[in-house]
Amino acid sequence: MARLWDKGLPLDERILRFTAGEDHKLDERLVAYDARASIAHARMLEQQKLLSAADCKAICAGLEALAAAHAAGEWSIELKDEDAHSALERRLTERIGEAGGRVHLGRSRNDQVLVALRLYLRDAIQLLANETDRVVAALERVAAEQGGIALPGYTHMQPAMPSSVALWARGFGAELADDRAGLTRVLNRTEQNPLGSAAGYGVPNLNLDREATRAALGFARTQEPVTAVQLSRGKAEAALVFEIAVLLGDLGRLASDVLLFYTSEFAYVALPAEMTTGSSIMPQKRNPDVFELVRSAQATALGALQEILAITAKLPSGYHRDLQRVKAPLFRSIDLAADVLAIMAHALPNVRFRAENIELPPEIYAAEQANELVVKEGLPFREAYRRIAALLKRKDES
Repeated sequence: MARLWDKGLPLDERILRFTAGEDHKLDERLVAYDARASIAHARMLEQQKLLSAADCKAICAGLEALAAAHAAGEWSIELKDEDAHSALERRLTERIGEAGGRVHLGRSRNDQVLVALRLYLRDAIQLLANETDRVVAALERVAAEQGGIALPGYTHMQPAMPSSVALWARGFGAELADDRAGLTRVLNRTEQNPLGSAAGYGVPNLNLDREATRAALGFARTQEPVTAVQLSRGKAEAALVFEIAVLLGDLGRLASDVLLFYTSEFAYVALPAEMTTGSSIMPQKRNPDVFELVRSAQATALGALQEILAITAKLPSGYHRDLQRVKAPLFRSIDLAADVLAIMAHALPNVRFRAENIELPPEIYAAEQANELVVKEGLPFREAYRRIAALLKRKDES
């Protein structure tokens, strides 16, 4: 079958499979956004007298019905469609006749995919922000319920200063809140309307109203000039995956602490049996697999970030098919972050600190004792520091 833009000539099957890649599968999440953007575009065309009222009504109703049917699982994108945009236009034309062929006036798949992607990213970022809030709330619950339990604070993997479960949990909570702010800052790069830029050089001979589609889709501004649109490809994506990598880094450090505390040598925490897995050979083992997988998750996001940056590096201006490959690492990172956040929000309230196993060695109060000498005797801090160090040395030698 010839595709919509193949000028009546069918594409070699092997070329189709190679060039489409996994795009038709990845685009399943973009169908609703593409339908929404296409409706806004059709209504703008009607306002500009480029589309009749009857055709606009048929297009909008057809797209709404197709989006609902897709959400209900009644159809999916096929390889021959390549992507969400062609799948919708083909089915729309089958449903409403030649009016469906009018919806693409004044557009290219280049601005079409970008508007759908930016609408999707807006929701994806909000989802990740909400899931991060849930993990922060879970940490606050740990602090509220177990915060009074003492913990040794470590530097260089050695007991250093007195701490507590409250300080531990709220420290991570504060950093995750900062990561949430980083995620939402990416929205600034997505809040630009690309519609009307077409393949990167605008649309000749048509009086398009880019502000109308901007307002209809809720973008903060219209991206100008049109040549900037394709140059911006990959930047919001890379920025989001960077923030995801930072977020997963903090979650990985949190998981690393739990894993250390769960070792039999520390035994600072207990995990419910239903949150751990068994060993295939050792009957006594219960393994904290969830936290190990969380600890490793950042590596996937870092790889995805490198992938996106490498794809876009040194591309000439204008659109290039290379950009298609940005979707896979972007979606992979978003899905991974959502999964990790969800499991951490579920697991953290079940981590129970075992106060009876936590001992703070006397020397952990050394800095406190040095400060006390400064306050009570007026000693310079360095003199107080030496006195306490000498006292501890004598105790070790005795």
